[in-house]
Amino acid sequence: MIGISNKKQTNTTNTPVVFNMANFLVSSVHDMKNSVSMLICGLDKVLTSAEAAELSTHAELVQMNHEAKRINNRLIQLLTLYKLGQKIYPFDPQSVCLDDFLRTTVAQYAQLLKFRQIHLEVRVDPGLYWYFDEDLISGVIGNALNNAMRHTHDHILISAEEHDGQLMLRVEDDGDGYPPELLEGNGNVMQSVDFHGGNTGLGLYFSAMVARMHRNQGAQGDLCLENGGSLQGACFVLHLP
Repeated sequence: MIGISNKKQTNTTNTPVVFNMANFLVSSVHDMKNSVSMLICGLDKVLTSAEAAELSTHAELVQMNHEAKRINNRLIQLLTLYKLGQKIYPFDPQSVCLDDFLRTTVAQYAQLLKFRQIHLEVRVDPGLYWYFDEDLISGVIGNALNNAMRHTHDHILISAEEHDGQLMLRVEDDGDGYPPELLEGNGNVMQSVDFHGGNTGLGLYFSAMVARMHRNQGAQGDLCLENGGSLQGACFVLHLP
C-alpha cells in the first residue's frame, strides 16, 4: 500500500522577490573598490622597493599605479554620492590649514608628476585657514589635478586665497583649455558626457555637488570653469563661503 502525504507543496517560484538595484550597485562598487585597493597596495610595494627604478617596466608600473588610484577615487566618489543622496554622509567641516592641505594633496601625485616631467607650483599664504570638509574637498582638488595632468604641457599651478569673503581655490594648467561647448554650458555635466571618449562627467558632478554642500550665512559654494589665468590654459575655480 502506497502512503499519500497530506503535506502541502509550496511553490517557491511564486514568492515575490524584492530587489533593490541601488543597494546591489553600491555593494558591487564597494567590492570593486576593495579589489582595486589591494591592487594599489601591491603596486606601491613594488614601486617603493630598492630595485624598482631598475625595472624595464618601471614607467608602465608608475602609469598603472596612477590609473588604479584614479579608478579607486572614482569608486569612492560613487559611494559618497550614494551616501549624500541617502543623507547618511557624515558631513564634517573643520578648520583646515590650506598650506598643509594642498601640499599633502599634491604629494600623492609626486611620483607621476616626476615621471611625466610636470612642474607643479603651489601658491598659498601659510597662515590661511578655512572651514570645509577636508575629505570632500580633497576629492574635488584630486579631480581637477587629474584633469590638469592629462591636458597640461608641463606646468600646473594650484593656488588658494581669500577673495570677497570667500575661499577661492584654483587649479590651472598650460594646456589648450576647456572645449568651447563645455564653457558655453557653464560646466553643465550632462552636456559634458562623452561615453565614446571616456568622459562620463562624474568628476564635475561630484565637484559641483560638494561645492553646493558648503554653506555659510546664506551663501553656498560654487564651481566655475574658464580659460586663461596665469598659465593661459584651463582654470578650475572652486569658491567656498
